[in-house]
Amino acid sequence: MKEIEVKIYSIITNLTESIVFLDEVNGIRIIPIWIGPFEAQAIALKMSGYTSPRPMTHDLLYRIITKLGGKVKKVVISDLIENTFFAKIYIEKEGNLIEIDSRPSDAIALAVRCGCSIYINEEIFESTQVMMKPITDEEVKEFKEKLKNMTSKDIIGDHPTKYEKEKDEENQEKKNDTQGEDKNE
Repeated sequence: MKEIEVKIYSIITNLTESIVFLDEVNGIRIIPIWIGPFEAQAIALKMSGYTSPRPMTHDLLYRIITKLGGKVKKVVISDLIENTFFAKIYIEKEGNLIEIDSRPSDAIALAVRCGCSIYINEEIFESTQVMMKPITDEEVKEFKEKLKNMTSKDIIGDHPTKYEKEKDEENQEKKNDTQGEDKNE
């Protein structure tokens, strides 16, 4: 699995959903990932430099890892199954690399706290719709305006789920069987 390094390009939040846009460091692709509003807030607060008087959940997680002698080495957006992203957090402790399953939002929130790199499995770039980075100032302005009005359907499209594909295949098989019976009569 080839991992592509990304950084946070932007976070868009409204009342019902939040999207973090991850920007390919040595390329031109941007990939959107839908996350919860609380995780979006946790990422945005840390990126803005805000320091909470008491540790927030991701701050607490980071403190626990470091107090126990671990170091977060990297986070990887590792898989995309039926429009759901999956991630892994890699923690080094005493020379061992420990892999922890995670939601991408929690992995990213932890990465911004510990300053580690964020990666995406190359296969994800190949299997989902991506956007290209704007080049000129005018393109940046237009791109940001488009982001404000996007919905999940605008980016993901009408990709059927695995269940919908199986249903379509079953219906097609039934139709073919029925047509075969008609020819035999």
